[in-house]
Amino acid sequence: MADFKNINIRNKRATFDYEILEEYIAGIVLVGTEIKSIRMGKVSMVDCYCYFQDGELWIRGVNIAEYAWGSCNNHVPKRDRKLLLTQRELTKLSRSLQDKGLTVVGLRLFLTERGLAKVAIGLARGRKSYDKREYLKQNDAKREMDQAMKRYK
Repeated sequence: MADFKNINIRNKRATFDYEILEEYIAGIVLVGTEIKSIRMGKVSMVDCYCYFQDGELWIRGVNIAEYAWGSCNNHVPKRDRKLLLTQRELTKLSRSLQDKGLTVVGLRLFLTERGLAKVAIGLARGRKSYDKREYLKQNDAKREMDQAMKRYK
């Protein structure tokens, strides 16, 4: 079992496919055995995104695996989950989403020191394929520079 203080599940595709413009930290509404599965690190955030419904922000595509020792009251792994933000942040996000080409994606899921599950979400703009190639080139160059700096320290 993983130490719950080190839980930090990242959505690596989000930073590759999107240019993150703003980042927010939101609480997430969980039911039943979901927090136990998160503490075990059984979460996948591939292809997750957020949407507004009735003035509330929901996240879709987060797969929290069923708890192994759960009973018949186990949770549904791929259900939509409500995110908790302040009204000011919700209003700002909903206004921003009206611009063409912007979306809200989940970036990472982590546990706070108090043991609460939080989700980092980002207002994002999709990247074109040539932007993705440029992003890969920049990362390779940065990695090579870091390795060279390590050798000369």
